[in-house]
Amino acid sequence: MERLSTTTMLPDTFQGTRDDIAGQLGLIWQQTKAPLVVPLLKLLVVVCLVMSLMLFMERVYMGIVIVFIKLFGRKPEKSYKCESMRDDLELGHSAYPMVLVQIPMYNEKEVYQLSIGAACGLSWPSDRIIIQVLDDSTDPAIKELVEIECQRWASKGINIKYEIRDNRNGYKAGALKEGMKHSYVKLCDYVAILDADFQPEPDFLWRTIPFLVHNPEIALVQARWKFVNADECLMTRMQEMSLDYHFTVEQEVGSATYNFFGFNGTAGVWRISAINEAGGWKDRTTVEDMDLAVRASLKGWKFVYVGDIKVKNELPSTFKAFRYQQHRWSCGPANLFRKMAMEIRVSLWKKLYVIYSFFFVRKVIAHTVTFFFYCVVLPATVLVPEVEVPKWGSVYIPSIITLLNAVGTPRSFHLLMFWILFENVMSLHRTKATLIGLLEAGRVNEWVVTEKLGDALKMKSGAKAPRKPRFRVGERLHLLELGVGAYLFFCGCYDLNFGKNRYFIYLFLQSFAFFIAGVGYVGTFVPNS
Repeated sequence: MERLSTTTMLPDTFQGTRDDIAGQLGLIWQQTKAPLVVPLLKLLVVVCLVMSLMLFMERVYMGIVIVFIKLFGRKPEKSYKCESMRDDLELGHSAYPMVLVQIPMYNEKEVYQLSIGAACGLSWPSDRIIIQVLDDSTDPAIKELVEIECQRWASKGINIKYEIRDNRNGYKAGALKEGMKHSYVKLCDYVAILDADFQPEPDFLWRTIPFLVHNPEIALVQARWKFVNADECLMTRMQEMSLDYHFTVEQEVGSATYNFFGFNGTAGVWRISAINEAGGWKDRTTVEDMDLAVRASLKGWKFVYVGDIKVKNELPSTFKAFRYQQHRWSCGPANLFRKMAMEIRVSLWKKLYVIYSFFFVRKVIAHTVTFFFYCVVLPATVLVPEVEVPKWGSVYIPSIITLLNAVGTPRSFHLLMFWILFENVMSLHRTKATLIGLLEAGRVNEWVVTEKLGDALKMKSGAKAPRKPRFRVGERLHLLELGVGAYLFFCGCYDLNFGKNRYFIYLFLQSFAFFIAGVGYVGTFVPNS
């Protein structure tokens, strides 16, 4: 009987202990809430609102400029001389400039034939073009396949060079830099750069080179990307929306107003003398393209973006590949901003644009405010009702920014809700990468080549494999996403049961999106195997 009574008392003991701990935690919360938590959260809300206003004004400004450009038809063809090049009976083909086409690649088994074939298919006098394949592959079998492909095109009379290195120092920047050292490059005037999955149309050079030939102040002609697998899955549709805004608005505005924008690393043609004057390729960050563009602009060179010229390419169709790509694209600009902020010495107006608009707002503020405001601070106000976010900051400004971002892809307007949730999830990775870049932390120079699945090749050949939606759990759980998802879910439950029911629907939807990202690489249509 005594043993029984002791046993029955244990749960009550544990219950009392649990209540004591809960009571102590509640007491600590109440004692620190008013003097510490509330003022700190109010400060964070003010900071986030200021950042939101900065981003809002940037988006509105670019929206006004792009409307002006469209209404008044300020196209590159009207701003610069770009007459088609004609044959010279006396000089013959020597009247045409010598063009180098560089194709950097690394273990590109799925797309190497596609990229080499597209480059060799460019229409240009055969004795005035050199195709240079820069193969950094570490797989001997793939290396052999690429070399055989180059030999096959060489046997058809194409002037193609297969170049390899003993190491991968500097990654893509290192390969491009080594490629420029070969003696035959000294004969070339311009260089077109094409990543391994890019497929330019045959007339690509005929449409870009004239800008450089007739306008000696222009260093770069950038074409637009066209995504061949945008309809592959919901994730690729979300990427298309973000990148279409980048090309339709950001690149267009930079080209039309300041003759400057970030080189996209591919689908562009450079004046070789401009590259040399700017100091050549540097591998100090993972955005060697942006690095070169900024340095060339500081030397006074102008850039032209021609949105009517489109080059087909492939979007990452797995969450793993997309995460690695976004880490590089977010970490690199932040790290470059840290390295170059004090080097930028141009006119006051252009300096304001490059430092404030191009770097600070777009590459730092845009990522951090999206994550900290909408995924950390705003949910926290649910737990602290003494702190309120004005409706203009929590609803109106983000709604306008979202609508302005959607103008580049009208066909996906009905997917805006999915895009918001997806971008908020990715803002976690972009913010982390941005902080790594600013602080030069461990992964600052991490370079993982974006996986390519050869979807472009399949679509080009007309082969459509049967596909069906399949939930696929990733190789490992992502605790950071799961942790943020749990935090948002808790805030949603608190708002629904004890709060003012302001944000619980958003919090539940956003937590679900983080949970999906946390359990693996999902949201894709996986082909039957």
